[in-house]
Amino acid sequence: MQLSRYTDYALRTLIYLNMHRDRLCSIHEIANYYSISQNHLMKIVHQLGKQGIVKTLRGRNGGLILNIEPEKIKLGDIIKNTEEDTIHVKCDQCLIRCNCNLPRFLVEAVNSFYSTLNKYSLSDLFADPNQLKSILNIPELLNSNKA
Repeated sequence: MQLSRYTDYALRTLIYLNMHRDRLCSIHEIANYYSISQNHLMKIVHQLGKQGIVKTLRGRNGGLILNIEPEKIKLGDIIKNTEEDTIHVKCDQCLIRCNCNLPRFLVEAVNSFYSTLNKYSLSDLFADPNQLKSILNIPELLNSNKA
């Protein structure tokens, strides 16, 4: 299964917000960090906000922040809610559709996929968050560990 760019950006946004949990982040900031389209990211953040995962504040001092603890943000739910069409089999023109179990098997497989991913949360993505901070070269996070 190949995840869409939309899902990829949603996950990257959540990872970024998780790494900056102590402050509001802007869409502009996240888009620049990942070198992605700000307009595309606005749509993603809007959807994450509607789902209650991200809290958005408008205005000059606005921004976004995680609205749910990272341990409660299940990866399967994020992917399921951001993917448009996981598996689509066009059976309407198939001669054997009345005897074929493939669509049922595919639905079962997709459900297993999401069930497995829901065993893991945003906080499970990285074994060592401090190493991630170093890899991402986030100065304010690295300096906060020295205090």
